Amino acid sequence: MSQYMFILMVISIGVLVFSLGYTLAVARNQKALKGVLDSSIPEKVQEHAYIRNPIFLTYAIMVALVALIITFAAIAW
Repeated sequence: MSQYMFILMVISIGVLVFSLGYTLAVARNQKALKGVLDSSIPEKVQEHAYIRNPIFLTYAIMVALVALIITFAAIAW
């Protein structure tokens, strides 16, 4: 296995572990709010609606990784 693939594997495992922990934390919060139908949105999320959105973060990270891969391929060839 090349060093590049090893680094990508380590980063992927790190993202998976973080995602699992974050998902478990959100699930615990949902259980605590089970009886409340219309709970308020936290202030930090209201202030940074786009930065705290995991979908936007996923797209931003994907674009950055694709740009890095394209740059690496352009330099390597």
